[in-house]
Amino acid sequence: MEIGIDSFASAMYGSDVLSSIDAMEQLLDRISVADQAGLDVFGIGEHHKKEFLDSAPAVILSAAAARTKKIRLASAVTVLSTADPVRVYQSFATLDLISKGRAELVVGRGSAIDAYPLFGFNLK
Repeated sequence: MEIGIDSFASAMYGSDVLSSIDAMEQLLDRISVADQAGLDVFGIGEHHKKEFLDSAPAVILSAAAARTKKIRLASAVTVLSTADPVRVYQSFATLDLISKGRAELVVGRGSAIDAYPLFGFNLK
């Protein structure tokens, strides 16, 4: 059995005032703690809305790779329908090098259409 966590990088914390810098630092701290606790995998979702800080999961996971030793680092999910598949491959291949083979890529089509116009896609 394997145990892991999938998370988002929220920029909204209810009534708490937390800067984006502090929110990202806390996320990276949680990934480090998960590694120290022996969890198998930590995944970061992908969102392209102002409420989230995880528009570039491979970058976040690369920062986490520098702080961790064993935990596998995964996308939770990479939205392939709005991405260039070659760039996705290159980003995660680079993450795999930085993490010494701990990168995992989970792809999907996405559950929201908000990002489609952002990337120049016509919904019709």
